[in-house]
Amino acid sequence: MPETVLSIERLVKRFGGLTATNDLSIAVHKGELHAVIGPNGAGKTTLIAQLSGLLAPDSGRIVFNGQDVTALPAHRRSALGLARSFQVTSIFLNFTAEDNVALAVQAHSGHSFRFLRSARSESALREPAKKALERVGLAHRADVVAADLSHGEQRQLEIAMAIATNPTVLLLDEPMAGMGPEESTRMIDVLRGFKGTHSLLLIEHDMDAVFQLADRITVLVYGQAIATGTPDEIRKNPEVKRAYLGDEA
Repeated sequence: MPETVLSIERLVKRFGGLTATNDLSIAVHKGELHAVIGPNGAGKTTLIAQLSGLLAPDSGRIVFNGQDVTALPAHRRSALGLARSFQVTSIFLNFTAEDNVALAVQAHSGHSFRFLRSARSESALREPAKKALERVGLAHRADVVAADLSHGEQRQLEIAMAIATNPTVLLLDEPMAGMGPEESTRMIDVLRGFKGTHSLLLIEHDMDAVFQLADRITVLVYGQAIATGTPDEIRKNPEVKRAYLGDEA
């Protein structure tokens, strides 16, 4: 049996009369890339917000590495090894790529962003920053101000900021949003490089990317999981075809 590192157990989140996650259960296994797909309004980003601690569920549990983290705030979950990238880039545009990653390492260690000077000089911050940039293919852009990076490079930088904190599980909310074909191909290569060394939960609308990368896929419709399986099983699932994939399958 594969080891489960992140367990989502009967999660429910309502906004007035709208149920965004509806008795939802998903298990993410160690070293796998588990994709969550579904139409707009299916509850995917709401799920990520609950997993990262930005939004509290109404009921259900989130268990990370055997520990119930349902009531823990976002910074406590991050300290335990649950990292997130956002649907919209969240970087410091006036700082270099390396400064951004060094600051992420510094913040993860519990220090304030006020200590920018130390982030720029301490090897304990610079070395993991350099390694993270290398892993996402941005080592040659380390000294470039983030505002001068392309959109795709900014998304790569955000992922470098997340992995520099040595997470066990990485939550990825549409990392390929707004990318052209060349940038998407580059991001696919980056994410493929994390498989086996990190567990990843990927929210993504790019079905080509999902079916290239995922070990398993869960399909959400109206906050409910209608199917979980390998990419081949999901392609062949008649309920998934009717509800979401259609001709894409």
